[in-house]
Amino acid sequence: MGLDEAMIAGVGCKAGASAGEIEAAIAEALARTGLSAGALTALATSSAKGDEPGIGEAAMARGLKLVLVPQRDLEAAGARVVTRSERVLALTGVPSVAEAAALAAAGPASRLVGPRVAIGPATCALAVSGDAT
Repeated sequence: MGLDEAMIAGVGCKAGASAGEIEAAIAEALARTGLSAGALTALATSSAKGDEPGIGEAAMARGLKLVLVPQRDLEAAGARVVTRSERVLALTGVPSVAEAAALAAAGPASRLVGPRVAIGPATCALAVSGDAT
Protein backbone atom coordinates (compact mmCIF):
# COMPACT_ATOMS: atom_id res chain seq x y z
CA MET A 1 0.00 0.00 0.00
CA GLY A 2 1.17 3.50 -0.78
CA LEU A 3 0.93 6.52 1.47
CA ASP A 4 -2.34 7.78 -0.03
CA GLU A 5 -4.16 4.47 0.25
CA ALA A 6 -6.65 3.61 2.93
CA MET A 7 -7.24 0.29 4.64
CA ILE A 8 -10.56 0.10 6.42
CA ALA A 9 -11.67 -2.48 8.98
CA GLY A 10 -15.38 -3.04 8.49
CA VAL A 11 -17.11 -4.40 11.57
CA GLY A 12 -20.43 -6.06 12.23
CA CYS A 13 -21.61 -7.55 15.51
CA LYS A 14 -24.48 -8.87 17.53
CA ALA A 15 -26.00 -6.39 19.98
CA GLY A 16 -23.90 -6.01 23.10
CA ALA A 17 -20.62 -7.32 21.65
CA SER A 18 -17.72 -6.10 23.78
CA ALA A 19 -14.73 -4.12 22.59
CA GLY A 20 -12.57 -7.18 23.31
CA GLU A 21 -14.74 -9.37 21.08
CA ILE A 22 -14.57 -6.80 18.28
CA GLU A 23 -10.81 -6.44 18.78
CA ALA A 24 -10.47 -10.23 18.45
CA ALA A 25 -12.24 -10.17 15.08
CA ILE A 26 -10.05 -7.30 13.85
CA ALA A 27 -6.87 -9.06 15.04
CA GLU A 28 -7.90 -12.30 13.33
CA ALA A 29 -8.69 -10.51 10.05
CA LEU A 30 -5.28 -8.85 10.13
CA ALA A 31 -3.55 -12.14 11.00
CA ARG A 32 -5.27 -14.02 8.15
CA THR A 33 -4.18 -11.42 5.62
CA GLY A 34 -0.70 -10.92 7.05
CA LEU A 35 -1.27 -7.18 7.29
CA SER A 36 -0.09 -4.97 10.13
CA ALA A 37 -2.46 -3.18 12.48
CA GLY A 38 -0.56 0.01 11.65
CA ALA A 39 -1.94 -0.14 8.11
CA LEU A 40 -5.50 0.48 9.35
CA THR A 41 -6.79 3.99 8.74
CA ALA A 42 -10.36 3.68 10.05
CA LEU A 43 -12.99 1.37 11.48
CA ALA A 44 -16.36 1.37 9.71
CA THR A 45 -19.77 -0.03 10.53
CA SER A 46 -23.42 0.49 9.74
CA SER A 47 -24.89 3.72 11.07
CA ALA A 48 -27.47 1.45 12.75
CA LYS A 49 -24.61 0.08 14.90
CA GLY A 50 -23.39 3.54 15.90
CA ASP A 51 -24.69 3.17 19.44
CA GLU A 52 -22.88 -0.13 20.08
CA PRO A 53 -20.33 0.82 22.77
CA GLY A 54 -18.00 -2.06 21.91
CA ILE A 55 -17.45 -0.74 18.38
CA GLY A 56 -16.65 2.79 19.54
CA GLU A 57 -14.36 1.49 22.27
CA ALA A 58 -12.50 -0.77 19.82
CA ALA A 59 -11.95 2.17 17.45
CA MET A 60 -10.72 4.35 20.33
CA ALA A 61 -8.40 1.62 21.63
CA ARG A 62 -6.75 1.42 18.21
CA GLY A 63 -6.71 5.19 17.68
CA LEU A 64 -8.92 4.86 14.60
CA LYS A 65 -11.58 7.15 13.25
CA LEU A 66 -15.02 5.54 13.45
CA VAL A 67 -16.97 5.81 10.20
CA LEU A 68 -20.73 5.24 10.41
CA VAL A 69 -21.93 4.19 6.96
CA PRO A 70 -25.48 5.20 5.99
CA GLN A 71 -27.84 2.40 4.93
CA ARG A 72 -27.97 3.52 1.29
CA ASP A 73 -24.15 3.35 1.03
CA LEU A 74 -24.11 -0.09 2.68
CA GLU A 75 -26.68 -1.33 0.18
CA ALA A 76 -24.71 0.10 -2.76
CA ALA A 77 -21.53 -1.64 -1.56
CA GLY A 78 -23.50 -4.80 -0.74
CA ALA A 79 -23.44 -5.82 -4.40
CA ARG A 80 -19.65 -6.24 -4.14
CA VAL A 81 -19.43 -8.40 -1.00
CA VAL A 82 -18.15 -11.98 -1.21
CA THR A 83 -19.90 -13.39 1.87
CA ARG A 84 -23.66 -13.92 1.75
CA SER A 85 -25.58 -14.50 4.94
CA GLU A 86 -29.30 -14.75 4.28
CA ARG A 87 -29.94 -14.09 7.99
CA VAL A 88 -27.88 -10.90 7.95
CA LEU A 89 -29.48 -9.85 4.66
CA ALA A 90 -32.96 -10.23 6.18
CA LEU A 91 -31.95 -8.28 9.29
CA THR A 92 -29.85 -5.51 7.75
CA GLY A 93 -30.55 -5.31 4.02
CA VAL A 94 -26.98 -6.34 3.11
CA PRO A 95 -25.44 -9.83 2.92
CA SER A 96 -22.43 -8.87 5.11
CA VAL A 97 -22.34 -5.74 7.26
CA ALA A 98 -18.59 -5.98 7.83
CA GLU A 99 -17.75 -6.33 4.13
CA ALA A 100 -20.23 -3.71 2.94
CA ALA A 101 -19.09 -1.19 5.58
CA ALA A 102 -15.42 -1.71 4.71
CA LEU A 103 -16.07 -1.34 0.98
CA ALA A 104 -18.33 1.71 1.38
CA ALA A 105 -15.88 3.52 3.66
CA ALA A 106 -12.88 2.75 1.44
CA GLY A 107 -14.56 4.25 -1.63
CA PRO A 108 -16.26 3.20 -4.86
CA ALA A 109 -13.17 1.58 -6.39
CA SER A 110 -12.21 -0.29 -3.21
CA ARG A 111 -11.71 -4.03 -2.93
CA LEU A 112 -11.82 -6.55 -0.13
CA VAL A 113 -8.52 -7.97 1.04
CA GLY A 114 -10.33 -11.21 1.89
CA PRO A 115 -13.71 -12.47 3.09
CA ARG A 116 -14.99 -11.38 6.46
CA VAL A 117 -13.80 -13.16 9.58
CA ALA A 118 -16.29 -14.15 12.27
CA ILE A 119 -15.09 -14.52 15.86
CA GLY A 120 -17.86 -15.05 18.39
CA PRO A 121 -20.42 -12.25 18.06
CA ALA A 122 -18.24 -10.02 15.86
CA THR A 123 -17.18 -9.96 12.22
CA CYS A 124 -14.44 -7.99 10.51
CA ALA A 125 -13.54 -7.48 6.86
CA LEU A 126 -10.66 -5.45 5.48
CA ALA A 127 -10.90 -3.33 2.35
CA VAL A 128 -8.40 -1.13 0.60
CA SER A 129 -9.06 1.97 -1.46
CA GLY A 130 -9.07 1.71 -5.24
CA ASP A 131 -5.54 3.06 -5.44
CA ALA A 132 -4.14 0.05 -3.57
CA THR A 133 -2.24 -2.56 -5.52
